[in-house]
Amino acid sequence: MTDSSPSADSRVSVVTGAGSGIGRAVARLMLADGYRVALAGRREAQLLQTADGHPNALAVPCDVTAPDDVERLFGATRRQWGRVDVLFNNAGVFGPAASVDEISLADWNATVAVNLTGSMLCAAAAVRAMKAQQPQGGRIINNGSISAHSPRPRTVAYAVTKHAMTGLTKSIELDGRGFGITCGQIDIGNTATEIMDTIGVGTGALQADGSRRVEPMFPVEDAARAVLLMAGMPASASVGSVVITAAGMPFIGRG
Repeated sequence: MTDSSPSADSRVSVVTGAGSGIGRAVARLMLADGYRVALAGRREAQLLQTADGHPNALAVPCDVTAPDDVERLFGATRRQWGRVDVLFNNAGVFGPAASVDEISLADWNATVAVNLTGSMLCAAAAVRAMKAQQPQGGRIINNGSISAHSPRPRTVAYAVTKHAMTGLTKSIELDGRGFGITCGQIDIGNTATEIMDTIGVGTGALQADGSRRVEPMFPVEDAARAVLLMAGMPASASVGSVVITAAGMPFIGRG
């Protein structure tokens, strides 16, 4: 089989949530590896900080919950570089600390809008682009979470959206087969980003038995390397699922 996928130095990637955390680390690593990268996020100033003047970076302010913004993001990417080879579907929020009987409908809907509907809208735009371009095809990488396997206490909205992300990933992978489109999911546990501060991982995260425990973390650059590995696989290979966690964190046998 001949692999017709573009070389790394000509591949075009879209990274959502690129203004901070995992998205910023992935975008910078892709730029260093020769990708041309569209950086998407709600705050332009942070996107420009991620780009740091790199000539192959395109900062596109975008709210992934707004369909017009998403279409504008992918339109700008295609006008700039002619195609979309990789989408890292990364934008997300942790949502409120609440159990199912405590969360408000407004907070539930806000979390679902970003984590699930936003991911669907970006994937839909990417798939349309990948079907239309020549050579046809591309790769979508959805940022799930180890909460797609085992939730933390009082994180109902986040946990449900991340479980749903697995269904979105599998559906895209199945429906994309005839068009050279693959889709995989990376589930990351306790990489050192701002979101870990919101749940107290470094100072004492809530455990299933009600106690709080300081949990291990690992550098965000190492999580980004795993995403880059998935993105750089040849079109003949599909990476369906990757789980990467801080060594020793309470995930296997959590609680």
